[in-house]
Formats: sequence, structure tokens, C-alpha cells
Amino acid sequence: MNPLVLSTWSFGPVANAAGLRVLHAGGKALDAAEAAATAVENDPTIDSVGVGGLPDADGRVSLDGCIMTDPDRCGAVCCIRTYANPVAIARRVMERTIHVTLAGDGAEAFAAREGFAPAHLLTPAARSEWEKWRNDPRSIDRDHYRGWLPPVNIEEVRTGRAREPSHDTVSILVRDTAGALAGACSTSGMAFKVPGRVGDSPIIGHGLYVDQHAGAAAATGTGEIITGVCGSFLAVEEMRRGAGPLDAVLVVLRRIVERFRLLPEHQVALIAVTPSGAWASAALRPGFHHAISDTHGTRVEAAQRVLIA
Repeated sequence: MNPLVLSTWSFGPVANAAGLRVLHAGGKALDAAEAAATAVENDPTIDSVGVGGLPDADGRVSLDGCIMTDPDRCGAVCCIRTYANPVAIARRVMERTIHVTLAGDGAEAFAAREGFAPAHLLTPAARSEWEKWRNDPRSIDRDHYRGWLPPVNIEEVRTGRAREPSHDTVSILVRDTAGALAGACSTSGMAFKVPGRVGDSPIIGHGLYVDQHAGAAAATGTGEIITGVCGSFLAVEEMRRGAGPLDAVLVVLRRIVERFRLLPEHQVALIAVTPSGAWASAALRPGFHHAISDTHGTRVEAAQRVLIA
């Protein structure tokens, strides 16, 4: 069977290249998904994942991630502050514990016991952006970070008077030469978020869901909206009922349009892969790109369908 790696956003080729190396060496989908996520997490030029991710409102970077191959094989971690690779830690949670999700200090203590090396996550560039925002939120180039910055007044978020916009989570879906599926999500969350905030990315069924019998789906965008519809799970369930991957993700996006009062900055995008290797991507609004690597090479493309032009 022909392998493929499908990931979110224009930096996806960083993930895909690492995942393909594993697949071409005969590795499994799970190993490729972890390698793909790790490559993005370790790239300091990508400011929404791992080292170099933009910090929360207090100036501290916190990371979330998950990995999955089936409903009974998944792991996740939230609010990791001193380790760079939440997806690798999430895999250890899956393989070494009876749990699915660990968070905060407990997750970090587990990572230490498992031998992960601590890392300094806040780069000078990210700290500089945070200082600009702290001193004057209007000084940040909001066009550059469109759809990823919170409202100018962080108190509006704290008090629930404003919704949080989307961010650039890396979500990765892999199909290996044996036809097995796996997926991973990794993020540093919304730039300058309320400390402690966790979005959809590390939550199984929200940011990621994989079932070898039905397919795999992953999401990126406004986490609170994706959580509200269990976005990735819903897409996989649509594929289980016989929908193609594009129709499945469009069901999720239409549900969001029906059930949420959307603001102009809200964005949600999903990618999906079937057990047979069919794949798709779609987004609420223009601006989302996926990276696909298959027998035709690696391409960065716009979403196959945009719901709100």
C-alpha cells in the first residue's frame, strides 16, 4: 500500500518530511506521526508549536499534545511547561500507564521519570513578541497573527465577554505501507492566552480521533468551537456511516455554522483520511492550507472546500 502523510498549515512539510523518513525506512504509522510532530515541536521558527511557541498572558509557554491509533490506544498531555515534545510524552502515557491524559505538574513529573530532557521553551523572539503585547496589545501586527491573537483586552477573555480566536495547531494523519492509521496533534495554544487554558488539541475526539475501522480526522482552529461539536470524532463517525472524507468534514463545519454565533476571526479546519487512503481537507474560511505527501510528492495546498467564502 502507498503511504501518505497529511498535516495542517503551510509549515506541514516540516512534519511530513520527518514522517516520510520513518515510513520509507519501514516504520509504522505511529512512529511516523510521533516523528512528524517532534520535528515541528523542535523547530523554533514555528511560533505556534513547541520551542518558540508564543507564551500565555503571563509570559510562560505551555504545550499540549496527543497521539492515537485506535480508541483503546491513545495518550495526551496538557500544560507542559518544561519539556519540548508533548506528543512523545503522550505516547509514553499511552504505552506505560492505564490512563489517557496527564496534565500540569503531574505530566511533567511523569516526563521526568520517563527520562525526557527538560527544555527552555521561550525563545528570544517569542519573548519579544510577548513584551510588545504586554506593553501595548495594539502594537502587535494583528494582520500577521490574524485569527490567532486574543481580543486586545485580555480581561474580556477572563470574564467571558469575548471569544478566543483560532491558532495554528499542527495536526498530522499518517497511513503506512500496511494500511494502518495514526495521528498526532501538538500546540502551544493561543498566543497570550489566559494561563491554564486548554483547547481542543490534546483532547481525544476533539482535536484528534483515529479508528482503524472507520478512519482518522484531526482539527485546527478555534479550540472552543471544535470542542463544542467533538469535531474529529464527529468526522470519523460520519466516515463510519459511509461518508467520504470530504463529506465527513463538511458535516462538522456545517454543524459549527448551525450551532455557533461565529465572529469574523473564527476559523476551523479539518483533515481526514479513510482506511483505504482517501483523504480530504476543508475549512470554515479562506486561509487554511494543508500539506500532503503521497506518491505524487509533497504539496502545500489550499483547503479542498471552504464553507464561508
